[in-house]
Amino acid sequence: MEQFDVIVIGGGPGGYLCAERAAQGGLKTAVIEAKHMGGTCLNEGCIPTKTLLNSAKMYRHATESAVYGVKCEGATFDHAAVIERKGRVVKTLVSGVEGAMRANKVKVIRATAEIQGRGKDGFEVAAGGEVYAAKRLVIATGSEAVVPPIPGTQEGMERGFVVTNREMLSQTTLPHELVVIGAGVIGLEMAVYFASVGVHVTVIEMMGKIAGPIDAEISKLLQDDYTKRGMDFKLNSKVLRITENGVVYEQDGKEQEVKCDCVLMSAGRRPVIGGMGIEKLGIETERGAIVTDRHLCTNVPGVYAVGDCNGKMMLAHTAYREAEVAANHMLGIADEMKYNAITSVLYTDPEVATIGETKESAQEKGMTVKEVKLPLIYSGRYVAEVENGSGFIKLVVDTDRKRLVGCHMVGSYASEIMMTVAMMIDTELPPERLKKLVFPHPSVCEAIREALFHI
Repeated sequence: MEQFDVIVIGGGPGGYLCAERAAQGGLKTAVIEAKHMGGTCLNEGCIPTKTLLNSAKMYRHATESAVYGVKCEGATFDHAAVIERKGRVVKTLVSGVEGAMRANKVKVIRATAEIQGRGKDGFEVAAGGEVYAAKRLVIATGSEAVVPPIPGTQEGMERGFVVTNREMLSQTTLPHELVVIGAGVIGLEMAVYFASVGVHVTVIEMMGKIAGPIDAEISKLLQDDYTKRGMDFKLNSKVLRITENGVVYEQDGKEQEVKCDCVLMSAGRRPVIGGMGIEKLGIETERGAIVTDRHLCTNVPGVYAVGDCNGKMMLAHTAYREAEVAANHMLGIADEMKYNAITSVLYTDPEVATIGETKESAQEKGMTVKEVKLPLIYSGRYVAEVENGSGFIKLVVDTDRKRLVGCHMVGSYASEIMMTVAMMIDTELPPERLKKLVFPHPSVCEAIREALFHI
């Protein structure tokens, strides 16, 4: 029985980075991964989706460039070529992860893992016909798409009419009419891609707004923008069944049907924790996720859970940081996880980035807050680059503590700019000190500085 200091189950962002950091700290480490290194993020999530969205943005710029003095007549879109490039991007990045494992002498075991229990040599895990033992165990099994038990869904999936984002990212032909069930991050990003390249998209959402818990004003701006571009939204709607060539839903007490030639099921994601034997160790779970503390420790000493499987924040960058915290705890390095300064991004066009509290969530927690909203036209670069742009930024300030606790932005470079705010929130610097920071000019991020002076 081969022995390790650490066995990591799952080769996604949380798993592979935890293995890398543990190995760099001198621990003999193995990763057990049944599919592809890189997990959902690299293979069928973050990276392939952003590859497609970038191509759609380029196409939109080409077809709407005349206002900027650039005429690009006859621009066409080749979806098959986009999918081919997506494959190359994924292959490059997965190869990079595999190279990092080799460079750090992490053993990669390509098999399904099953926890056997605890033996005299530590935690025992079976994989590929062998049994391995380790003093520490990291569970990093990620998440999977939720497929609700809607009548007709299973039959639709069997004939390829109903798909999840996994299958959608491999299709080389564009549908004419697409129905997206669910207006969360994944559903919206996919809807935006297809709508941007000429597909008629209908989004059915059971809630009264799109994009989940993001700022309501940003949600409305996005919906209005994409409605103008031809996308249909059916809010406060419940899907009743999937038919041979459409989706039947109920809205305002009335049953209606929308015809289509493809249905994208995007009803959220859930942690993957079943079928690998965690019950043999008595690992505590809650609402389908593994319970962890601020060091990513479970209730079983020596067992950690990082990434989507702990259900805290299903974001790849959260998993990266959790991986580092868990590895540091193993190595005796003081560290702990904080979730108050982690950015969430919606890679639509325009981009949306949010961090921390909204005015409403802060007030629910008993904070006395002030919200400052500033249009991005305060930025000279934004005006120069975006014709008739309606983007804006909101800062949320705890007036008692005199600390920035939230920021919400829709507009150019939002995903890149929000890291500046993350540092402001994490360091807990008061606004008066933040006002002394010098931002480059002209830049869109100057809007942050302008907003600080409106507090």
